[in-house]
Amino acid sequence: MVRPRLVRLLLAVLAGVLVLSALPAQAADPSGRRQAETWPTPGGTAITVTGHGYGHGHGLSQYGAHGAAGQGLTWQQIIEFYYPGTTWGAVTGKVRVLITADTGRDVQVVARDGLRVGSLRRARTWRVPALAARKWRLVASGDDTLVQRTTGGRWRTWKRIRGEAEFSSTAGPLTLVLPGARHDYRGTLQSVSSRQGRRQTVNKVGMEAYLRGVVPQEVPALWEPAAVSAQSVAARTYAAFERSHPAAGHYDLCDTSQCQVYGGADVEHPAATAAIRATAGQGLYFDGRPAFTQFSASNGGFSSAGSMPYLVAQADPYDALANPKYSTWTATIDDTMVERQWPQIGDLTSIEVSARDGNGDWGGRVNDMAFVGTAGTARVDGDTVRSAFGLYSDWFTFAVAPRQTGPARQ
Repeated sequence: MVRPRLVRLLLAVLAGVLVLSALPAQAADPSGRRQAETWPTPGGTAITVTGHGYGHGHGLSQYGAHGAAGQGLTWQQIIEFYYPGTTWGAVTGKVRVLITADTGRDVQVVARDGLRVGSLRRARTWRVPALAARKWRLVASGDDTLVQRTTGGRWRTWKRIRGEAEFSSTAGPLTLVLPGARHDYRGTLQSVSSRQGRRQTVNKVGMEAYLRGVVPQEVPALWEPAAVSAQSVAARTYAAFERSHPAAGHYDLCDTSQCQVYGGADVEHPAATAAIRATAGQGLYFDGRPAFTQFSASNGGFSSAGSMPYLVAQADPYDALANPKYSTWTATIDDTMVERQWPQIGDLTSIEVSARDGNGDWGGRVNDMAFVGTAGTARVDGDTVRSAFGLYSDWFTFAVAPRQTGPARQ
């Protein structure tokens, strides 16, 4: 009869052997410093990538905010957890947003009551006359702008304005006509010149109205109200930071995920609007200036240090609470995918991770790694690998196994 204590000891030893067999090989280092992790990849290898988080992991975790709100934290407490060292202050005014989907040379709007056109050079506004029209547009004519109307045929010029111009309305949002779509926007729609000399469409809008088109695009409007309010503060402050560091002379930020996603009046949601109003005008400052309040969907349980002192690396106990998809994830690639991406390596023989940022319970985000092959080595960072294979983040590790093949034909 085997004693229970001995059974437990044998099981523990066996478990240790199994765990060690799943770990990558690591070179010995007398100093005790972490050495490169290496996974040999013989021909026909399936590579399992296991990772944490979605996005860069700086600042607020959107899933973390949702989890924290579910634990009873207020939006103020959530914000202060994710941006330590910042101070509260007012954020007001307007922002100029590049409408990236409007790729034409003009700004077209649907004809409506209350439509006005203004000169950006002279700060003068004219009411559009009640002429037969389905659409009006602003189109460049040299340095000037022509105001034209159409009933569905050719365009007819109503007025020539010196310099650049904009549409506004006294009767609700403007309907912008895009290639293949129409979207409503509050504020004004400007036809302004880029550095390259071509005209672009810019929406100049009040900060609170802008947020109504951002927040429901960034987080679900029906999430915990405190989480949506925290997102409102982060988005408001982010816009103020970008406004103080404008992307171009004629606009402050764009409307895509390269800045923060903005959908105009079409995407507004009553729950998100209520969460925005709960935080009205509130933002974060550092050294007297709007803070760079980066955020991402999920930090995987450990935030990543960013470019500012308040974008700290720290454990996040809230990220995994309501985050079944991104807290921990897996993806599968194989050696042939790596070889197609970096053909200069020849046949893949091993994967090596040489540097991580040190965050988390099993290493951290990949700072430096290499795919080694028979003909050469491709040295990359984790974000490059993330982009190449559509991974959720650059916090990942590998496991390798022979690639399964189909049954032989009879």
